[in-house]
This record gives sequence, C-alpha cells and structure tokens, in this order.
Amino acid sequence: MNVPVHVAIIMDGNGRWATGRGLSRIEGHRKGAIAARVAVESAIDIGIPYLTLFGFSSENWNRPIGEIDDLMGLLRHYLKKEINELHKRGVRLLVIGDKTRLSQDIVQLIENAEKLTESNGKITVVLALSYGGQQDILFAAKELARQAKACAIDPEKIDEDVFSRHLMTGSIPYPDLMIRTSGESRISNFMIWQLAYAELYFTETLWPDFSRLDMDDAITFFNSRDRRYGGVSQIRRQT
Repeated sequence: MNVPVHVAIIMDGNGRWATGRGLSRIEGHRKGAIAARVAVESAIDIGIPYLTLFGFSSENWNRPIGEIDDLMGLLRHYLKKEINELHKRGVRLLVIGDKTRLSQDIVQLIENAEKLTESNGKITVVLALSYGGQQDILFAAKELARQAKACAIDPEKIDEDVFSRHLMTGSIPYPDLMIRTSGESRISNFMIWQLAYAELYFTETLWPDFSRLDMDDAITFFNSRDRRYGGVSQIRRQT
C-alpha cells in the first residue's frame, strides 16, 4: 500500500450534523474536535508524515459573532488541554493562516504549542486557521514584490519552487490527497496552489462521524489512482 506523504482535510458538516440531531451548532463543532483527534490518531497509525486540518477559513469570520466566539473557545481548549497529549504522541504542531485576526492570547497559545512540539518527528499536524488559499498566494506575491523592490531577489529567478517557499506551507510538501467530508465537491479556497496535483476525495460522511474506516477508504481511493503529473507513467512527488 502506498501511503500519501501529506493528507489535507476540509472538515465539513459540523453544523448539519448538529441540526439533524436537534442540537446547537457548537455541539457539532465539539463532536468535530473529537473527529479531528481520531484523524490524527489514524494518520499516526497509518504512517502519514503530514496531516493538514482546515479548521477555520478566512471566510468563516463572516459567521455570526456568537458562533465565532464558541469556535475560538474550543480552539483555546484544544491548545490548552490537548497539546500535551499530542506532544507525548510525537506530534509536531504547525499553524498556518492570518494570525493577525486572532486574539493575542490565542496567538500566544499557538506559539507555545509550536515551540513545545517543534522537535517531534512522528507526524506534523498543520492546523489551518483564518486561512484562505487566495490570501496565501497574495501574501507570497506581496513578499516577493517587496524583496524584488529592495533588490533582494531577481524577478527573473522567481520560479515555482521560489514561489512555493514563500507560501505559508513553504516548509512542508504539497498534499498528495485532499479529503472533503459532508458531500460537498469543491475545495472552497483551500490550498489552491498546493492542491494542483493532489487526488481529491469527497465523502458523504459528515465530519463529526469521520472514523478510522473513513480514513482507510480515502487511502484505498488514493491507491487506486494513477498519478502521472501530466506525464505517462506513475511518479510520486518527493518531500
């Protein structure tokens, strides 16, 4: 079995899961946090080196303020209560996204968690918070423009690799497999550049119900694909 180097997941369906059970949306998000733990544990067991979880998009700031406050509360709880267990499991945590929109105490918790786990090598879990793919590309373009203006880089030498290193994901490989739950079949402004050659797997399962079996099904799908990257023979992107 080929194990993808990097699996990225759009964790969708928390609200629908809760509504279908007559519960508040925050209950769906709480159950979704448990599913995220299951996904991390499954990735460790399978041997996936990188796992990205799309936790909060740049567009999610448009949600009702009460729901945003609840989500930020869950994030605080996760960063305070779960990080020691992740550290024990050998998880390295990396957070990408526009942190300027997060409250200072959350930014501090993120920095503490990244510092605590930076030497761990079992798996790198990337949490995308306040993240958007278009925003990611725009930030990289602006940074390269500043460097070019300062004569720190020759514009003619800006190629795919140089641009990629200036994205928020510059230190990690592109995803091999993207999973989206809840039956939606779009990428919703998630890693637009990085998903160029990823296999896209869509499942009807709502995120709070995501299990190890669902992860196994996604890996089986991945192994059924002939990954040619525009060529004629199967090749795998190297880390």
